[in-house]
Amino acid sequence: MLSNPRRWLLGLACPLVISAQVASAEPSNKWRIAVDHTANIAGEIELSLTPEGAEATSLVVPIPAGTHENHAALLIRDALRRQYGRSLYKTEMDDGEDVLIKVRGRNPDIDLVLMRNTAEGLKLHLSRE
Repeated sequence: MLSNPRRWLLGLACPLVISAQVASAEPSNKWRIAVDHTANIAGEIELSLTPEGAEATSLVVPIPAGTHENHAALLIRDALRRQYGRSLYKTEMDDGEDVLIKVRGRNPDIDLVLMRNTAEGLKLHLSRE
């Protein structure tokens, strides 16, 4: 039996706190969404976009079955433009299958997270630029 249960619990909690700090958001003013392959089935892509100091917003993009990477990237870009307009973020295509998101002007940097992708076969990779 442990002599001091509080010390034991604290020993367990410390690595968790350190892990949480390492996994914290790293906002950027530029993001790249790389899309690869083809959607085998219809599904949805859900992205979470969080400006520094503000609440996260969710963007859900329906993806039809058989959608190739270039068309999926176009659907994502168009959904970003519809939801956020063009005054906050500049969204453009790069190499056909990548979506670039750039914060405009003095708007806060953003964190971008892929929450879910149910369009089986379609792969997404998010990276800071």
